[in-house]
Amino acid sequence: MLFLLFACGNLFAQDAAPAPTISKADTVWVLVSAALVIFMTLPGLALFYGGLVRSKNVLSILIQNLAVFALVAVLWALYGYSLAFTEGNAFIGGTDRVLAAGLNASSIGATFTKGVYIPELAFFVFQGAFACITCALIVGAFAERVKFAGVMLFTVLWFTFAYLPMAHMVWFFPGPDAFTSSEAVDGVLAKSGYLWAKGALDFAGGTVVHINAAIAGLVGSYVIGKRIGFGREAIRPHNLTQTMVGASILWFGWFGFNAGSALEAGGVAAMAFANTFLATAAAVVAWLAVEWIGKGKPSLLGAASGAVAGLVAITPAAGLVGLNGALVIGAVAGVLCLWGVSGLKRLLGADDSLDVFGVHGVGGITGALLTGVFAAPSLGGAGIWDYVTESALPDYSIASQVWIQLQGVLVTAVLSSVVALLAFLIVKHTVGLRVSEEAEREGLDISSHGEAAYES
Repeated sequence: MLFLLFACGNLFAQDAAPAPTISKADTVWVLVSAALVIFMTLPGLALFYGGLVRSKNVLSILIQNLAVFALVAVLWALYGYSLAFTEGNAFIGGTDRVLAAGLNASSIGATFTKGVYIPELAFFVFQGAFACITCALIVGAFAERVKFAGVMLFTVLWFTFAYLPMAHMVWFFPGPDAFTSSEAVDGVLAKSGYLWAKGALDFAGGTVVHINAAIAGLVGSYVIGKRIGFGREAIRPHNLTQTMVGASILWFGWFGFNAGSALEAGGVAAMAFANTFLATAAAVVAWLAVEWIGKGKPSLLGAASGAVAGLVAITPAAGLVGLNGALVIGAVAGVLCLWGVSGLKRLLGADDSLDVFGVHGVGGITGALLTGVFAAPSLGGAGIWDYVTESALPDYSIASQVWIQLQGVLVTAVLSSVVALLAFLIVKHTVGLRVSEEAEREGLDISSHGEAAYES
């Protein structure tokens, strides 16, 4: 299977070597997967979040989703891709691709198999879609009371100083062709991202996407403060039908998110696809069962939230664990995320409006740690891939790998929380973070955007 995740090795053909050629089938798969990830955000995440807020704020969450997506896409081309996926140091990339330098139809990118290549542009847009949805996830934590200008400025700061370093640390390495011999390994690791070199496993973004965004959202919910009336009056979703449609689109698009992360249309992609299918289903069943027992009634909101919890938890493990491991990860995530949006949320005392931390934080941490368990070959997992011998390493220690996974979680939490806090404080003292009390009571649709979602 895979040692670790995304690579964008810029390949330079030696004088005596034939020019590398791309795999057309793998190119198609990555491009389709990129489109599916975009579909997850627009309209999937937008509808999911939109149904969860009150009717007076639905347009505000939709425009924040769309605008953040578009902003990050532009930043990705200007400098984001370069800082994430070119050679720099262990923590951040270089400037080779700043202002899209060298990104054209002839530039070639590595996959995870020696001698198999795709256009670098395919990898560029696939990873760009990941960056966009990660930043869009955050806004759900402080929905219904934040200034639009504040969201935009925060996005620029957090994307630059939290997302890009995490993407580089977890996913960058010079490509499988760099592993020419055992003697070359140390040199390759020295050029790789910090957590990649340590051996942290994150197939499709448990740390980079979900924990990273969830921590930032939680910090924002504290800094911005609680919504008016929170804890004293009912604040209910205005359209759970819309939320269900959004959750369904998320599940559909997530097949591209996870299976596309194999970068090749082969067995690993099929495994990631099947695991995404099963873990999500297991999480829905587990969430509903516990909710039914505890509250006496299963809810649509619970089912939709359970689906997202399962999707989040299987993300870091998707191509690295077997089917039974996926079922366990999904079921555990369904139960723990239900606690995350209820018991843990009360303990934290934060108004995380749309339960970004309860689902993406708890689910992401659960998945990251359990990846270390179920990636074990003895439990049906892929183990650790040796690019020199092109086979799995013979020894796998669950305890050692879980410790490495925990380090990845901790690095993500520390970096994201520090950057988010500083970014929110900068925003607060410049363009401002929170709308006025009058604007919040009126609703952000009218007060911030001059539009109404529904005619009275």
